[in-house]
Amino acid sequence: MSLQAQIDERRKEIRTDGYPVSIGEWASLYESNELDIHPEFQRFFRWSDEQKTALIESVLLGIPIPSVFVSQRADGVWDVVDGLQRLSTIFQFMGILKSDNGQLIPPLTLKSTKYIPNLGGVTWNGAMVLPDESKLIIRRSKINSSIILRESDESAKYDLFQRLNTGGSQASDQEVRNCIMVMIRPEFFRWIRDLSSNEDFVSACALSDRPIQESYDIELALRFFVFSFITNEELTKVGDVGVFLSDKMRNLVEADTATLDELGGVFRETFRLLNSELGDSSFKRFNVDKGRFMGGFLISQYEVVACGIGYNIRAGVVPTDLVGKVPYLWTTSEYTSWAGSGITAARRLPRLIPLGRSLFSV
Repeated sequence: MSLQAQIDERRKEIRTDGYPVSIGEWASLYESNELDIHPEFQRFFRWSDEQKTALIESVLLGIPIPSVFVSQRADGVWDVVDGLQRLSTIFQFMGILKSDNGQLIPPLTLKSTKYIPNLGGVTWNGAMVLPDESKLIIRRSKINSSIILRESDESAKYDLFQRLNTGGSQASDQEVRNCIMVMIRPEFFRWIRDLSSNEDFVSACALSDRPIQESYDIELALRFFVFSFITNEELTKVGDVGVFLSDKMRNLVEADTATLDELGGVFRETFRLLNSELGDSSFKRFNVDKGRFMGGFLISQYEVVACGIGYNIRAGVVPTDLVGKVPYLWTTSEYTSWAGSGITAARRLPRLIPLGRSLFSV
């Protein structure tokens, strides 16, 4: 197939529309449950009150707001693909924003700004209320909508969501993946989130607060499921590990309940073994000269150890002598040559994952 033919074929899979929508109309759609902004996403997209105020100020000053991308579901409801934080900020200021459990979120109180110092302390309804004239300005201001119509390919909105929310966003790559999980299958997100809170997993990984806040614990759980069970041939096709994880995640999300139950059992048993034998040293560098574990969490050691153990447990083999085998890794050039920080995942994984599978096969 020629390049142009490929382009033409893919263009047929996406049907779009678009037109200006007033903020009043956006609010009405939200209040009538015809607009789904996925309140679960609030924890992944973090704007400060100053950033939120800057958006409201832009509306008041007539500065154009970027388009909001939505996907039209089969039931006619619009799923917000890009523009979550913009709409959430406006709805919070108007006092109509709800949390994922359906409770109203405390309304936004604006901060003072360079151009409008008197915005400080202003609310939609309250002691320092926004003037009615300014409320009308906000309600009548328009934000363009870009709509992925429901006859489009189902995966289109997930691809678009990832493209628009990765890179410049404050959300980490895994937080964006989390959002896609919620959009595709909310119960899967809850499943992997609960596993990432498993006591043995938490103790063995011993992550600091910041990686957890950015959902790195969920990414580690996802890496476990992806790299524990794929073939050695697939490992040679990793390329960009973030893109690879996102692609494999979509397959995993569709797994049936029985498969998820099995995988969850392998996960829990893997980290039970690690925590009982090595505790928070499970993924720390072993200093051969000093004879002890040192430093913080190492992703290369996690990939070899956790994924190697998980692979064997699923195959019916319970690894033994973890206390001896994990330090042994640091005595071999087969591991140390590929475990350095300068080695990309695409080069590291095809060499280290099979090593872990072999090491923990007995």
